[in-house]
Amino acid sequence: MRLFVGIPLASEVEKELSEAVARLQTPRDRLRWTTPESWHITLQFLGNTDQKHCDCVLEKLAQIHGAVVQVRLGSFGFFNRAGVFFVDVVSTVELAALAERVASGTARCGFVAETRPYHPHITLARAKGEGRDRALKALEVRVPQGAKFAGFRATEFLLYESHTMQEGAKYEVRGRFQLSGTG
Repeated sequence: MRLFVGIPLASEVEKELSEAVARLQTPRDRLRWTTPESWHITLQFLGNTDQKHCDCVLEKLAQIHGAVVQVRLGSFGFFNRAGVFFVDVVSTVELAALAERVASGTARCGFVAETRPYHPHITLARAKGEGRDRALKALEVRVPQGAKFAGFRATEFLLYESHTMQEGAKYEVRGRFQLSGTG
């Protein structure tokens, strides 16, 4: 099974992003657009694992306690080398601390934390194959500058299992973990 830990989006944010994405899509843009059901903010990607390690992760994530996290979306952006179009998530102290607590918990199950700085974002589209650069450049021209989105209070984080399908990845929730208090 392929696992990751993430924060689900509030429905009002999904709605706003859906409307923005609909305005950006064209019939021949050669991009694989992600669906609102798959949108999330990754806290840690764990990769392929077995049931024993999944059970350990579930146990360790259940031990994480923290305050509700205020989440604020930033602007649209591109990871050109990876062929990804995304909306940035403002990395607050609280959000980064939650990602660190998750990484610390999963480390006790044998998972190694990412060495790159934490860059929270929501993947909206991917460009694949030949012509990837052209597809991203064509999209970049259409992307509005200074787009504003509603923020939300993250009251939980989830352990997801990713199922790769021909039409894109589908995510199954394997565990829910509540955050409490003020954030």
